[in-house]
Amino acid sequence: MQAFLKFITQEWYFAIPLFLMSGSGITLVIWRILLNVNAKTKMNEFMPAFQQKLEKEGVDGAIRYCRAQQGMIPRKLLAAGLETSKQGLAAMRRAMANVIELEILPDLNFLLPPILALAKIATMVGLLLTVVSMINTFSAIQLAVESGAGGASGQSGAIGLALFATALGLVTAIPLVFAHVLFKSWIANFETEMKKRAQQLLVIIQAAKPGSGSSSTSSSPKVAPLDPSSFSPRK
Repeated sequence: MQAFLKFITQEWYFAIPLFLMSGSGITLVIWRILLNVNAKTKMNEFMPAFQQKLEKEGVDGAIRYCRAQQGMIPRKLLAAGLETSKQGLAAMRRAMANVIELEILPDLNFLLPPILALAKIATMVGLLLTVVSMINTFSAIQLAVESGAGGASGQSGAIGLALFATALGLVTAIPLVFAHVLFKSWIANFETEMKKRAQQLLVIIQAAKPGSGSSSTSSSPKVAPLDPSSFSPRK
């Protein structure tokens, strides 16, 4: 602990950049966590209420209900599907696939590139600062030997301090890489949930068509079984 405090006080020009990157990484991770929390919706509670709105107030009422929600699935995905429901199930499928690819996934990946970049940069900066510190230390050892003031024993503490830069860089990078992997896994699970709810909406609309009483919807041709892969965004 004393050695670490000595590193901060004596090698502060090395410690400050690493602490700044560490603080920035923590801020980005917390920001991303809050965005993920706001993107979620308790779908098991939402869907029954949504179906009641659709039955009582029709498509327009269901759209207003979805837009009033905080989560991405009802506010963006289901609302986009409902807005094109008069054009048929194929149009709904295309609209929801476009929303997933062009709006929701970019929002979910927001801040992930900076988090990964900070993780990689922190490691390299730590190594760079260690190398610079070691160069200065060996230069001091050479001058001490030439002047007869002593050898490497007098600079052994400085060598130990130089390694703190690498250690601090790794301490910054490891949690950021771990958080990045978890966020990517969360996005994959969220994408699966979106496909599931999109297909569920198509089934609900298809089941509601025969009893809608509208000539435009009742005359719509039957749709082939839905393929979940149709909601997969293009690579």
